[in-house]
Amino acid sequence: MSKLISDKPASGGVKVSVQRFGRFLSGMVMPNIGAFIAWGLITALFIPTGWIPNASLATLVGPMITYLLPILIGYTGGQMIHGVRGGVIGAVVTAGVIVGSDIPMFLGAMIVGPFAAWLLKKFDKSIEGKIPSGFEMLINNFSSGIIGGGLALLAFKGIGPVVETFSKLLAQGVEFLINTGLLPLANILIEPAKVLFLNNAINHGILGPLALDQASKAGQSIIYMLESNPGPGLGILLAYWLFGKGMVKQSAPGAVVIHFFGGIHEIYFPYILMNPRLILAAIAGGVSGTFTFSIFGAGLVAAPSPGSIIAYITMTPKGGFLAMFSGVVVATIVSFLVAALLLKTSKQADDSENDLELAAHKVQQMKAESKGTAAPSVSQSAKPTKAKINKIVFSCDAGMGSSAMGASILRKKINAADLPITVINTAINDIPADADIVITHKTLTDRARQKAPDAEHISIDNFLKSPEYDLLVQRLS
Repeated sequence: MSKLISDKPASGGVKVSVQRFGRFLSGMVMPNIGAFIAWGLITALFIPTGWIPNASLATLVGPMITYLLPILIGYTGGQMIHGVRGGVIGAVVTAGVIVGSDIPMFLGAMIVGPFAAWLLKKFDKSIEGKIPSGFEMLINNFSSGIIGGGLALLAFKGIGPVVETFSKLLAQGVEFLINTGLLPLANILIEPAKVLFLNNAINHGILGPLALDQASKAGQSIIYMLESNPGPGLGILLAYWLFGKGMVKQSAPGAVVIHFFGGIHEIYFPYILMNPRLILAAIAGGVSGTFTFSIFGAGLVAAPSPGSIIAYITMTPKGGFLAMFSGVVVATIVSFLVAALLLKTSKQADDSENDLELAAHKVQQMKAESKGTAAPSVSQSAKPTKAKINKIVFSCDAGMGSSAMGASILRKKINAADLPITVINTAINDIPADADIVITHKTLTDRARQKAPDAEHISIDNFLKSPEYDLLVQRLS
């Protein structure tokens, strides 16, 4: 149920901490997805088993995965901590960890890039205001060079070998699961974690580095398909389309298109959250899809980001389309059948019942407010927190999925009302300081509030169709 969240911070607990950590990991990877896709396309086209084998052009594959991609991650991680200076030292130290190992150092880059930038930031803070006039550039450059060089040597001799050993242990564990046929069981944990918006922590923090290592050796990796398979979500949305009621049924077709072709998986999370039993359908679809992928030897050459069927087709190696489509179709059918059964055997509310539920919630909220224990209601929060609203920001984990969709919908409504207000979408860590209103999914509002404490925060359940959009436009008009 959509509602406004009060300005009183709430404790997010472990889930918020994990989401924050996952956002940090994905923040190092997501800006560089284009580079990963470029590497994947070159690999799919020019390696000996590619679409158009070319020994000369295939020489790009090794240096890109060994040097370019880890250094990009190290730079981005450092930049997130301490701007350009942090990015430069992060790249320098990442070079040390790369040369000190024999495998692609993605995990190493995620560790040493931010750590090196953090140390430099601490040093800069310690000498702030103590540098003699005219020596600022000299001290800044040499401090960055000396600290970066020392950390690069440490990474070369110490960190690189340790991370390499750890990476090999993880790879052996994944190989064991694949060889024993137990890999599909991973979806028992992955699917619920996705719905709790922990997908970035799983995908970019755990699965991504393992998949890259496997793809660099075998030319493809099934690990790319564990979290990104669009089949489970598609099956659930199709079940709502056929067997749902009211607004949920009406919004499902649009969600199908956005999820399956747009690759925005967050669109189906609210459909599960409103009926938690449907997580069983997602798990069943994920397990059956991965099992089918395993049987047919499916794999992708690079990360399908976003998890769209179009990205799947693009990243599928030569001769792998039957295996890929089989896993997606099986996952869709299984999740659809389980979701349909659960929907048919559970009570669903139509529009009038939804109105009753909203009214009952409002009564409970007003009763609690009379005792001083609840957040202000929508009507009581009608006045914006700022005198004039100039910028509305939609925010999600990566800033490219559900937030882009919500921003597009609200922007059309704002333009139709002829309001001079800018509507943008960003990642939570990138919420601009001049944001007047920040709109997020309710599970992410606590984190958004920490980044923009002076903004008004609106929490919603469904980015595709939320009554808060029209209420907000009416209020601003």
